[in-house]
Amino acid sequence: MITQYVENLPPGKTTPDFTRKPTAMTTQEGKKAFFKAVVTGEPAPTVTWARNKGETSDPEKYKTRYDEKTGEYILECQKCLFGRDFGVTDAVLNVTVDQADTYKCFATNAFGRAVCTATLNVIEVGFKKKKPGAPQNDPEDFRKLLKKTVIVKKRKEKPKKEGEIDPKFWEVLLSAQKKDYERICREFGVTNYRWMLKKLNIMKKEQEEEQAKVVENVENLKQIEVKTSGKAEFEIDMKVKDPNSKIFLYKDGEMLDYGDGTAKSSKHTMKKAGDKYTFSVNNVGPEDAGLYQVDVDDVNIFSTGLEIPDVEFNGMLKDAKVVEGQDATFECVLSGPVPKITWCANDASVESGDKYDITVSEDMLTHRLVVKNCQPGDKGIYTAIAGIKLSKASLNVKDDPNAHGKGQSGADDANSLAEEQARLQKERDEAGRRGQAKRDGFGGDGLSGDGSGQTGLGKDKMGRDGLEKEGAGDGSGRDGLGKDGLGKGGAGDGSRKDGLGKGGSGLDRSGITGLGRDGSGSDGTGKGGLAANGSGKDGLGGDGTGDAKHKKRIRDGPLVPDTITEPGVHFLSGLSDSTANIGESAELTCTLSSKDCVGIWYKDGKKLESKDGITIVKDGATYRLIIKNCKEENTGTYKFEADGRKSEAMLRIEDPPNINADALGKFSEPIIVKTGENAIFKLPFSGKEPMKVQWFKDGEELLHGPNAKIESSSTHSQLFLTKCQRKDTGEIKIKIKNEFATIEATSKLIVLDKPAPPQGPVEVVESSLSAIEFKWRPPKDDGGCPVTNYYLERQQLGRNTWTKIGDIPGQPTYRDTDIDRGRKYSYRIRAKNSEGISDMMETDDIAAGTLAFPGQPACPKVVSAFKDCINLSWLAPSNTGGGSIIGYNVEKRKKGSNLWSQVNPPDEPIREKKYAVKDVMEGGEYEFRVVAINTCGPGEPSGPSDCVFARDPKKPPGKVKDLKVTDSSYTTLCLAWTKPKAVNGEEDEAKGYFVEIRPTDQLEWNRCNASAVVQTSFTVVGLKSLAAYWMRVIATNEGGEGLPQGFDNYVIAMPPPVKPKFTDRKMKSFIVVKAGNTVRVNIRFEASPLPDITWLKDGVPVAKHVTITNSEKGSQLLIPSSEHSDTGIYTIIVKNMVGQDTFNVEIRVTDEPMPPGPVQLEQNVEGTVTLMWTPSPDEKRDDRLHYMVLKRDSVKRTWRTVADRLFNHKFTAANIMQGREYNFRVFAKNDMGLSEPSESPTWGTIKKKGKFVVNLPEPKILDFRSAPKFTVPLKLHAAPKGYECYMSCAVSGDPTPHVTWYRNNVSLNTNTNYYITNTCGVCSMLILMVGPKDTGEYRVVAENPLGKAECSTQLTVRE
Repeated sequence: MITQYVENLPPGKTTPDFTRKPTAMTTQEGKKAFFKAVVTGEPAPTVTWARNKGETSDPEKYKTRYDEKTGEYILECQKCLFGRDFGVTDAVLNVTVDQADTYKCFATNAFGRAVCTATLNVIEVGFKKKKPGAPQNDPEDFRKLLKKTVIVKKRKEKPKKEGEIDPKFWEVLLSAQKKDYERICREFGVTNYRWMLKKLNIMKKEQEEEQAKVVENVENLKQIEVKTSGKAEFEIDMKVKDPNSKIFLYKDGEMLDYGDGTAKSSKHTMKKAGDKYTFSVNNVGPEDAGLYQVDVDDVNIFSTGLEIPDVEFNGMLKDAKVVEGQDATFECVLSGPVPKITWCANDASVESGDKYDITVSEDMLTHRLVVKNCQPGDKGIYTAIAGIKLSKASLNVKDDPNAHGKGQSGADDANSLAEEQARLQKERDEAGRRGQAKRDGFGGDGLSGDGSGQTGLGKDKMGRDGLEKEGAGDGSGRDGLGKDGLGKGGAGDGSRKDGLGKGGSGLDRSGITGLGRDGSGSDGTGKGGLAANGSGKDGLGGDGTGDAKHKKRIRDGPLVPDTITEPGVHFLSGLSDSTANIGESAELTCTLSSKDCVGIWYKDGKKLESKDGITIVKDGATYRLIIKNCKEENTGTYKFEADGRKSEAMLRIEDPPNINADALGKFSEPIIVKTGENAIFKLPFSGKEPMKVQWFKDGEELLHGPNAKIESSSTHSQLFLTKCQRKDTGEIKIKIKNEFATIEATSKLIVLDKPAPPQGPVEVVESSLSAIEFKWRPPKDDGGCPVTNYYLERQQLGRNTWTKIGDIPGQPTYRDTDIDRGRKYSYRIRAKNSEGISDMMETDDIAAGTLAFPGQPACPKVVSAFKDCINLSWLAPSNTGGGSIIGYNVEKRKKGSNLWSQVNPPDEPIREKKYAVKDVMEGGEYEFRVVAINTCGPGEPSGPSDCVFARDPKKPPGKVKDLKVTDSSYTTLCLAWTKPKAVNGEEDEAKGYFVEIRPTDQLEWNRCNASAVVQTSFTVVGLKSLAAYWMRVIATNEGGEGLPQGFDNYVIAMPPPVKPKFTDRKMKSFIVVKAGNTVRVNIRFEASPLPDITWLKDGVPVAKHVTITNSEKGSQLLIPSSEHSDTGIYTIIVKNMVGQDTFNVEIRVTDEPMPPGPVQLEQNVEGTVTLMWTPSPDEKRDDRLHYMVLKRDSVKRTWRTVADRLFNHKFTAANIMQGREYNFRVFAKNDMGLSEPSESPTWGTIKKKGKFVVNLPEPKILDFRSAPKFTVPLKLHAAPKGYECYMSCAVSGDPTPHVTWYRNNVSLNTNTNYYITNTCGVCSMLILMVGPKDTGEYRVVAENPLGKAECSTQLTVRE
C-alpha cells in the first residue's frame, strides 16, 4: 500500500515503491528465515522494519545496516547467513515458534510512504528419527517425549503481474529435459528463446550451488506422468549428505503429508530404494493437477508439473492385428485439444524413437502411435492416457508365413532362402526411404552396428535380455546375465529351462529349424543362432551387413516343435499372469481364432490332465484351466499350445495371513477386568512364514516390558497385560504381516474401577425460605460402569459434625427442604458405582433464604407485533432474592398514558420468560414492563419496553433503483437513486436509506450516515483524491434493512470524465499584431480529469520566449514583444484519458506596408485603360499583401474604388469615356491597413464626333456542352491521428457532372462518417477524426452524358 502525502508531486520526485516485495515463507523451528525487498523513490526512502506481535529493535536479535556497494538495507541476526539476492533482507537465525508473525517493511520519504507485509510461518518440530543403534526407550517414556506438532502450510505464491513471466515457468524449466523446452515455452507464451536459454543457464548454476549444500548429486530426473494403474509417479536419484535431512513435498506451494506406501489410504507416498526416490499420487483426480516440488530442508531439488486436461475420448483405440515385420497403428480422437498424451505398452510408457513413432494432428485432437517392425514380443495391451482417462487396445502379431520352412529338402530351403533374401532387400529399401536411425558402434544395436545383434552392449548396456537380445546368448540362467540363457536364439539350450539358451542343437532341445536357412539342412542349429546366412541374422554375425531392425521372430518361454497345421490359427487373447491364495480356486483362460483346435496344457514343461483338482474345460474357442483348492506346489509357469501356437503365463500361489471368522469374532469382544487384574488377548491365525506380529494400544505399539508380555508362534499370538489400571482402558489392535499381505484385528480393554469424584462448580438452583436446591456435574470418569447413586453429607455452618443424608438416585441434583431460614450449609458429595465409592467433593457454604424480593428483570423486548397480538420476551433478574422465580406479571400502557394495567390474570403468573399479549387494539402504540415473582412475592417492575404499534409486521424494502453518480469532485461523490417500489406481501415501502463505502484495498464497509436519510440523494465527503471506492445504498424501514444495491465497478474520486471541449465561442482563429506589440491568446476549455496541454507553432513546440500559463479552466499564450518570425499557426492540444481537442490560431506579426512603385498607363482597347505598377518592397515578406486601385474623373471629382484585393501588378479600368480626364491611385494593403498611395499621371482623351455605324454579326448557335474535366486536382494528404482532414478539387463540365467519392474502390457518398459537398464545381470532403482505418487511396469520379473524368490521391495517417 502506498500513501502519497502531497496532491501534486514536484518534477523528478516520486513516492516510495517496492520493486521486489518480501515474500511469505514457511520454515522449521531452528532453521533460518529470510525476508527480501528492494525499494525505489526520489529522494531515497528510509527503510524500517516492524512486526505485529513484537519489536525488531532488540539489538541482541536484530541488527540493521546498509550496504553501499549493493544498495541493500538489511535487517539481520548477529550470526545469520545471508542469501545471494540483492535487496532488503530481514534474517532470523534459529527461529522459534514465537517468532512466527506478520512482518512489515516501511519505506518513507518526504512525499509518501509504502508498506508491504510478509508472513513467517514456523513449523514446530516434535521428535526426530534416532540414529541406528540408539537405545529404545520405554513406551511410557516415549509418551513424555511426544510434542504437539504444528503443521503450517506454505503460503501460495501471489499471482503474477501483467507482463511478468509466471514463476512456475522457471521452476518447471529447471527440471525439464531439453527436448521439452520448446513445448514449455509455448505453453507459457515465451518467444525469446535466446534470452530464455541465457537466463536458464545462470539459474541452473545458482540452483546447483544451492543443491550442493544438502545433496551430493542429483540425476535421472523423471517427470511426473499418469500410469495405467490410475496413479501418477515421478522419480529422482539423489544422494543426501545428511541422513537426518527432512524431505518435503509441495503442491502449488502447499506442503503435503506423504506416507511410505504401506498404508493404502495414503494419498501421497514416497518410496526409497538406495538413492532412488519414487513419489506417487494415488487415485489421481482433476484436483491433483499442479506443480509438484521436492525440497531437501529448505533447498528446492526438483519441480514437475502435472496437467490433467478435461477431455474425453471421442474415438477409442482399436485392436490391431499385423503380420510379423509390419507396422501397427493405434489412433485415438479426443474431445478437446491436448498437445501431448502418454502412451504405454504393457503398462510401460514409451517415447518416440526407433521403435515407436508418435504424432499429433495440427488441431491436437488426433493422436497416433505407430509400432514399427512388429515382433511377437511387441504384442500385448497398448494404452493411451489423456489426463485421467484411459483407452486400451490389444496388439496381436501373427507369424510371417515366409519365415518358416515348408519342406525337408535342400531345394525347398534354397527357395525359402531366396524368398527371404528378396523380402529382406525390399524391407531394407523401404527402411532407407523412411530414413534409418543411427546404428554405429555401441550406440544402439549390437556390438558393431547391425551385424551382431539388436540390443547388445549398446542400447541397454548389457542388454535387457542378456549380452544381446538376439546375439551370442543370454547368460547361464533366467536371472543371470540375461533373461533366458546365453541367447534367445543362441547355440544351445543347456540342460534346463534357464540354462545356456532356449534354442539348442536338436529339434526340441537344439532349436526350431535345424542348422539354419543357409546351413546344411532344413532344421539346423537354430533359427537365429550360429547360422542363417552367415552366423545368424541377429546373432554373433548375422549376414555381416544385416539390418537388425528387420529381425525374425524371437520366441519367449519354453519351446516345443513348431508344427502348424492351420496357418490362420492364432490367439485372440492369450494367457495372463495370475495370483491366487491357498485354498482358493485359480483359473487360466485363453481364446483362439478357431474352435476346432485341440489344445494341450503344460506346467513347467509337464503335460497336464483333468485330475487331482485340475479341470480342463473347452468352451468353443475358449480354453480354461481350473485349479481348485490351490496349494503352494501349484505355483509355476503354465503354457497352452494348440496347432503350433503357444501362450504362457505365471501362476503364483500366495499364503497371506488369515484369521478364522469365529476366532476374529471372539477376539473382537471387549475384555473387561477389574483394577489390578490381568488381561489376556489371544488370536490364532495362519499364513506363510515368516510373519511379523505387532500389538498396539490406542495406536501406540506395545513392546515387551514389565507390564506387557507378548508370545507369538507361527499359528497364534498372545498379549498378556499384568496389573491393569483404569488408564489402561483403550483399543487393542494386532497387526500380522508377511510377504503377501497385512491383516489387522481390533479388540477393546475395559478396566473397571471406582468412579472419579463429582465435578464442580456447584450451581445453586434455589435458595429460599423453604428449600435449598443445587446441582453438580457427573464424574469425569465413571470407572467403566454407570454411576448408580450419589452419597451426600451435610454440615451446618458453626457445627463440627456432618449429618448423613444418604444415597440419592443417580441424577446429579438435590433439593434439601430440612433447613432453617438464614442458616448456611455445606455438602459433601460422593459418586457410587458397582466397584465402589469415589472420593468426595465438598461444596461452598450455601445460605438458606430470608425474606427477599427479586430484582428487576431486564426490559422486555418485542419479538414480533401483529394487529391482534404482540409477542414479548425478557431475561430473568440477576437477583432472585435467594429463592426461585415462580413466575412473572406483564403490564401494559398506551403511549402517553401513566396508567399501567396487568395483562395476565392476577392469580396466574407467567411461568416462561415470554408472553403473547392479545389484549391490544389495531393501530395502537403500547409499552410493556415485567415484574418477577418469587416465594416472597413480586419484586420491582422492569423498565418499559420500546414503543410498538399493534399492526402486522412490515417486510424489508427491496433494492433501490437507478443508482447513479450525479456529480463528483476530488473529495466528494454525489449519489442519487430511485425509491424502490413496494410489492404486496414481499417488499414494503422504504422509509430511509443508508449509504456505505469501502476503499478497494479494504474488506470492511463503512456507513456514511449514522441515521437513515429520507431523501433519495446523498453526498459522500472526505474522500481521497483519485482514490477508488466501492459504493452501495441500502433501503430500510420498520421491517429491517433491504438488500444493498451497488455499482458494477468501483468509483474514482474525481470529477466526471469530460472530453476536452473549448467553451469560448468567440475565440479568434486569426490575430494580427503589429511588430513589437504583445501577443496574448486566452483559450477557455473544460475537461476532467485535468488534461495535458500542449502548444505547437507550425507543428513544432513553441519557442522559449513564448510563455504558457495553464489553469484548470484555461490556458494562455503570451509573447511579450512580437517579431515577424512569430508569425505562424499556433495549435493548442488539450488531452486527457477521455479524449482530446485541438484549436488553431493564426497569428500574423506585421507593419504598415510601403507604397508601390510608379504607376504607368496605357490603352490597348478603346474605352479602357491598363494600369501597371512596381510592387511594394513588403510583398516579399507578406504573403497577404495586396493592392487597391481608386479612380477619379474630371466630371465627378470624387475618388471611387474600382479594384481591391489585387495580388498582381496590373489592372484594366473600363468605362473610360472620351473627353474626360482620369486620375488613378494605387495603395498597398495588408492586415495592418493601407500604405501611402502611388499617383498615376493624368489620363485624358479628346472626343471625336463621327458617324455611328453598327455592324451586327450573323448569329451563330454555340454548343456550350463539355465533358467533365478536373481543373484543380486532388493533393496528397498526410494527417495526424485524431485530426481533421479536408480534401477538395474543382471540376467543370456541361451538363453538371455527377460526382462520386471512393476510398479503396468503396463508395463514400452514403457514408455518414464523411462530410461531402459539391458547390459550383468545387468538390470537397471532410473527415472529422482521422484514424488508421482511413489510410488508403481516395478517388473522385465525375460523370455526365459526354464523358467521365477521375482524380485520385493518397491519405497517410501519422501516429
